Formats: sequence, C-alpha cells, structure tokens
Amino acid sequence: MLLAVTAAALAAPVALLRRGLVSTAESVGALGLVLTALDAYALHRVALPGTDGTAYAAVAAGVLAGVWAGYGGLLRGLRLPLPAAVAAAQFPLPLGALAAGGGPAAVAWAAVLTAAADLVLAARPGGLAVRVTAGASAGVLAAGALLTGGWFSVTAPWTGAPLLGGCAALCLYAVRVARAAAPGLAAVAGLAGVAAAGGLLRAALPVEWAVPAYVVCGLAVAALWRPLPAVRVPAGVRAGFGLAGGGVAALGVVWALPPVPAGLLGPADRSAGVWSGAHAEPLLGGYPATAAAVLLLGAVGAAASGLLWGRWGGVVLGWALLMALPVVLQLSHAAGLAVRLVATAAALALAVRPGVAARGLAGPARPARAATERPAGAWGASWTAGAAAAPVEPGALFGLTGLAAGTASAGSALLLSLDVRAATFAVLGVLLGLFVAAAVLGAGGVRATAAGCAVLAAAGLVGAGAAAAGLAPSTAGLVLLLVPAGTAALAARFRSATAAAVEVTGVAVGAVALALTVPRPAVLALALASAGLIAAGTALRPERRRAGAWAAGALFLAAAWVRLAVWGVTVPEAYTLPLTVPALAVGFLRRRRDPSASSWVAYGPGLAATLLPSLAAVWAAPSGARPLLLGAGALAVTLLGARFRLQAPLLLGGTVLALVGLHELAPYAVRLVGALPRWLPPAAAGLLLLAVGATYERRLREARLLRERLARMR
Repeated sequence: MLLAVTAAALAAPVALLRRGLVSTAESVGALGLVLTALDAYALHRVALPGTDGTAYAAVAAGVLAGVWAGYGGLLRGLRLPLPAAVAAAQFPLPLGALAAGGGPAAVAWAAVLTAAADLVLAARPGGLAVRVTAGASAGVLAAGALLTGGWFSVTAPWTGAPLLGGCAALCLYAVRVARAAAPGLAAVAGLAGVAAAGGLLRAALPVEWAVPAYVVCGLAVAALWRPLPAVRVPAGVRAGFGLAGGGVAALGVVWALPPVPAGLLGPADRSAGVWSGAHAEPLLGGYPATAAAVLLLGAVGAAASGLLWGRWGGVVLGWALLMALPVVLQLSHAAGLAVRLVATAAALALAVRPGVAARGLAGPARPARAATERPAGAWGASWTAGAAAAPVEPGALFGLTGLAAGTASAGSALLLSLDVRAATFAVLGVLLGLFVAAAVLGAGGVRATAAGCAVLAAAGLVGAGAAAAGLAPSTAGLVLLLVPAGTAALAARFRSATAAAVEVTGVAVGAVALALTVPRPAVLALALASAGLIAAGTALRPERRRAGAWAAGALFLAAAWVRLAVWGVTVPEAYTLPLTVPALAVGFLRRRRDPSASSWVAYGPGLAATLLPSLAAVWAAPSGARPLLLGAGALAVTLLGARFRLQAPLLLGGTVLALVGLHELAPYAVRLVGALPRWLPPAAAGLLLLAVGATYERRLREARLLRERLARMR
C-alpha cells in the first residue's frame, strides 16, 4: 500500500508539470521524496529487522541519493529532488565507515572524501541550489574533520597530521569554488598545516619546546604570503597564509611576554633595602627558558616581513627579549645588569640615528600593485596594503621606540643596581655616559629627552655620593643643589631646546633638593637662599629675566621668612615693613617713569613682603591687635587699588582681607550654625542655589564684566 502511494506521489508531478502547475508539482514531489524515505525505513523494520542499523542506513542513504538524483534528472522542472539527493549523499561513506568498525579517524577520512566530492560537484556548472547544498555540506563535513584532526594532533599526532593535511587540501581546492572567500579558506588551510606539523614536532621534542615548535611552523606558513618566483599563487591565498601563520606566531609571542614585565619591574622590589647586598626573588620564577627562543623567532619573523610595522615590531620584540633574558635564564645580578645596560645602549643607538635606522630597517618603498594583482576580497586587499604602501616617516617611529625602550631599560638597570653600592655608582656612570652620547648624537626630541635623563643620572650620582658619605638627608639636599647650578650654567652656555630641557630638569632636581631640607628649617633657609642665587644668576639672561627675577625674589623672601621663624621672631612686620616701604617707593618711581609698567612688577613684591608673612602669623597665632591692623591695612590697599585701577594692590589686598575676615568670623559662624535648627543650613543653601540659578545669566554677565575690568587694569 505504501509503495503504491509513493509511486502515485512520484508520478503525479509529471502530469502537473504538463499542465503548468509548478508549485503543486513541487509540493507533491516533496511528499514523494518523504514517502521514499519512509519506504526505506519500513523495509528495514518489516523485511530486514536483523540487519545492522548503521550499515542499512548507509546503504539506504546511497540508494535514496541515486533514486532522487535520477528522479530530479528526469523531471527538470522540479527544484527539490537534486539538492535532496546531494544532502542524502553525505551519509553513505561516514555511516559505512562507522558500521565497519572504524574509529573517529576513519569517519573523519570518510567525511573528507565526501566533502571532496561535494566540492567537485559545487565547482561544476549547474543549478544554484545543487551547488549551494554541495558547498554547505562540504563546509560542515570539513569542519567536523578539522576538529577531529585537531584533537588527534594533540593525542595522536601521527594520526592527526595526515587528516589535517587532507583538510588543508580541501580548503585550498575550495578556493576554486568560492574565490571571494580565498583569504579565509587559505587561513583555515594554514592553521591546519600548522597544527599538523606542530603536532609532530611537539611529539618529538620536550614539552617546553612545544610553543617554539608551533611558532616555527606558523612563521613558515606566514612566509608564504610573499610571492614565489616559480609558483603563481593567488594573492588572496597568500594573504590567508600570512594571516594564519602570523596569528599563530603572535599567540606564541603573547605566551612568551610575561617574563618581559617581570624582568623590567622585578628590580622595583626593595624589601631587602638599598645597598643591602641581598637580591629580591624574581617575580616570575620557573618560566620556561624557551620563551626567549619564541621572542627571538618573533623578532626575526617580524623583521623579515618587509613591512614597516613588522620591522618596528621586530625592534620591540628584540628589546623585549633582552628584558626577558634575566628572568628565563635566571642570570646573576651582574649579568642581569649587563643585559639591561646592553638593551639601553642598543635602544639609544636606534634612537639617535633615526634616519639611518629607518633606511636600514624599513627597506625601499615598493610601487603599488596593479588592480589585477590584488587579492580577491577586501580581506586580502587590506592584508597586503601595508606591503604596497611606502613608509612616510619611519625615522620618527624608530626614534621614539628606541627612546622609550632605552629609558625603560635604564630605569630597570638603575633599580636593580640599588642592591649593591658599587653597582649603583657603576650603573649611574654608564647611564650618564650613554645619555650624554645620545644627547650629543641625537636630534630633536630625542636629544632633549636624553639630555634631561643625563641630568637625572648626574643627580643620582651626586645623591649616591652624599649617601655613601653618610650625610644627613637635609645636608644631601644642599649638595644636590649643585645639579641645578650646573644646569643653569650649561643653559647659559648652550641656548637651545636641549639646553631648555636640561634647565627644566635641573629645576625639578632643585625642587627635590629643597624638599629634602624641609625637616631642618635652618638648612632649608640656607637652601632657599642658595636656590635664590641660582635663580638670580639665571635672570641675567635676557630671555629668562622675568621668570628668573620672580623666582629669585620668591626664594629670597621665603629664605628670610624661614630664617625669621628659626630665630623665633613673633613680629615679622619689624623685618618686612622696612623692606616694603623702599620697595613700594621704587615701584612708584618705576610707574612714573614708565606708566605702562605692570602693577605686579612695581608694587607686587613690596606688598607681598609684608601682607603674606603677616597673614601667616594671623593664622598661626591669632592674638593681639595684628588681625585688626592687618585687616585695616589690607582694606586700605584694596581701596587704593580700586581707586587707581591697579590690579596687584586690588587682588592682593582683597585676598588678604577676605582671609583675615574668614579667620576672624569662622568661630562665630560655627557657633551660629550649631545654635540653629539642623534643617536651616540645608534650606538656606537650597535657597541660595535657587537664587543663583534664577539669575544665572545675569551673574554670568557680571562675572564677565568684572573679568574685563580686571584685565584692563595695570
């Protein structure tokens, strides 16, 4: 009965197609195909119940595929039978291998053979549905075989390697079918090849050489992205090889990177103390020494790529290799210092000659390829765009890279040298020489930065000498002022951007020196006076006259205040007023002779000499008539500044008056707030915010007007 219904369902589309009822014929034909599958199932259940189910399913799938293919060939008007035949044809070989007792490898090989047949079918001209079904089926079967081969490459490499090779061949053949996907297919083929060869090498080598083995295979595949003179390989395929091999090598480099920060920052551990002779344990002990080999392979591979960014990456990886060596090889303290200093010297050598380094590393520019030579698809085009474009400014890239690497390795070497006194002096001396050489030979920002680092190295030598002599920190601060004095002299002799960098670094060292003397006020006063002398000497230069004069005046004034505090003076006005009066008189004469002179230059120093020390005395010891007198004097100065439109008296006097008023009214305000209900202050603050918000634009105009008026003052 079922066979009769099946025959009727398969025959009906013939008449329907003759009448032009295509959709109805498609529906009835699909029903007929389903009924043939039911017939095969019924035959097994009724007539052949003892037959092995897997073997029967394999045979039945093959028979159904043949029947459906013949049926679709006879009735060309039906679109479903031929794709259905292709789908059924996917099962005979894998199910047959499984029924024959084959393991996962046999089933995977059957899938590979079936996928190969699918690709042959997909490459032939024919119906789109058949080609799409064959291509999709091939992709599913190949993915399963790839996963199986990858698993075998780990557990049984000699079984997985041929299987992965077959999958790689499938992917490369599939390029003929889908040219637009050539880079992706070639990338999968390259990964399969790396897994196959890497699995064999991993099985033959010790376990710590597994990652280098895969990296070697990855670099070998990545090398195929370059055109071969004897073999014409599509550009998309070469791009996929480069992507796959480069990705594997990049993963290997990532695995090898942890020793780099460990080697760079490990010396920062100072738990053992400075100059203790004891060395801290490495931050990353026991890491495989083959990490150094991986970094070396990565550096060589990147440098051999022929691309600017690849060669730049080779430089970075070469420096990373030197930073990782002390960790992975467990070098001694002296050897670790030597390696870091070598890294510093090499990096600075790259930084000081950016032009030569770029010409030697970036290679000649190549002309852009013709459109016919570009890889298929946007993926391959983007991959090879770097090879086609000529580098614009490689010198700056290498210069900055070398400078950053050299500075980082120099800091690491210095931190490591703090374990031993002699090593500290030796490393500081070497760094001083290296940075001086870089400042002399370099150019632009490299020269300025190297000069600043040389000043820091000199300051380190001075500080280390003071510490070795057993000087107290405050005394060492005085000695350290020799550095800003020397930088000021150098800046006066060589007036350039480099000299400015030296001078700025010297100022920073001077600030550290002053900070060291703070615990001893008497020494601090001497240090401030010495710094004032240096600033005064700097003010002799025309381009530094204004800044140097202000700095010298501030430092001398601060030195005087500190000295008065050391002497226990409680009435600073007795010392400041005699200076303020002649200073204001000089300022008045300056303004009469030059009305365009700023009030800050004319009256600022004289007013600050009295107002600021008195303000400090009010806040330090609020007693007697000083707050009242200072407030009255500040009010008078403020009114005079407003009357004569002088910015310095107005702002200085107003600021001092406000601070004195705040100091005097603060206790009463605290008492008042404590006596008020708790809800009143938040409510008042809310009302104030509402008032300000409601008049925001008006207040903004008033603030802008006030700023303009202040700007017009002298």
